[in-house]
Amino acid sequence: MPTETTAVLIPRFGSPEVLVEREIPLATPGPGEIHIRVGAAGVNFADLLQRAGLYGQVPELPYPPGFEVAGTVERVGPGVDEWNVGDTAVALLRFGGYARDVVLPSDQAFPYPESLTAAEAAGVPVVFLTAWVALFETGHARPGDAVLVLGAGGGVGTAAVQLAVAHGLQVFGTAGTPAKRSYVVDELGADACFDSRGKWADDLYEALGRKRGLDIALDPVGGKATPACRRLLNPLGRVVFYGMSEAMPGQKRSWIKAALARFRTGSIHPLSLVAPNQGVFGIHLLYLKEKESLLGPALEKIYDGIVGGRWEPVMDQSFPLTREGAVEAHRYLHDRKNLGKVVLEAPA
Repeated sequence: MPTETTAVLIPRFGSPEVLVEREIPLATPGPGEIHIRVGAAGVNFADLLQRAGLYGQVPELPYPPGFEVAGTVERVGPGVDEWNVGDTAVALLRFGGYARDVVLPSDQAFPYPESLTAAEAAGVPVVFLTAWVALFETGHARPGDAVLVLGAGGGVGTAAVQLAVAHGLQVFGTAGTPAKRSYVVDELGADACFDSRGKWADDLYEALGRKRGLDIALDPVGGKATPACRRLLNPLGRVVFYGMSEAMPGQKRSWIKAALARFRTGSIHPLSLVAPNQGVFGIHLLYLKEKESLLGPALEKIYDGIVGGRWEPVMDQSFPLTREGAVEAHRYLHDRKNLGKVVLEAPA
């Protein structure tokens, strides 16, 4: 059995070109672990932040980024009864997804429908689970609620819009191009989608009848967007914050721009939430700890909805699971070209 695997690593912080491809050790599955031969790995904006050196807790350099993979079970460790060699599986990882093989605890892996390709399966967990937790676990969305999805043309955004529409919410979005905005409304079913590079808050205010009207705002942007979301909330409204893309508008780290985004986002004192009756949540799938048990049932519901045709993974581009493919994928996301999910696909 293999003792090494090929992986794309972050050796130092910088632009996409710093990524390298190397052989790294592959562990033998221990008790409660499985070995997955990766067919595809999801690419997320958080991977870009890691590579630029703007992410929080990360492994010691060099390491492979990547939070999600889909593939085939190659080996099972002692005590693993729920998986067999040859099973298809999708998995959530702390890091390490940009590799041809991964070894991980078996409870971080889940079956996926046979109707999906590995690339489609790898494009589901992070974006749909983030959207699900934001809407239904922290946002407590109910039919009829009005929700704003910032970045509605991205991976999490397209998932959130579909989930919200399917659950009877009134859905507004923002996106950076006319093509994305049209897609969010015409294909995904949002009520309206505004220009994220324009005065979207004013446009939404007009659409809401020149009043507050949001029950939930999903914010992966930060900067000026966060206080704008709060101004539009109904009493008992919630902002769910899960990123700060405004901290890295380009391909390289800029401490000045990151600090400016942080300053514009503002600090939220508990007393400032009392009079307007607001809530502000932050979510991060990697740090759910005792609540990680909710991910399995949620992912099962998500895949059931995909099989039933209620929603679907919006797949944009698939790049090779190589150093060159990862560089191009990161550039593509930096340029905000993606409509939906981007993945890295292993050679056949």
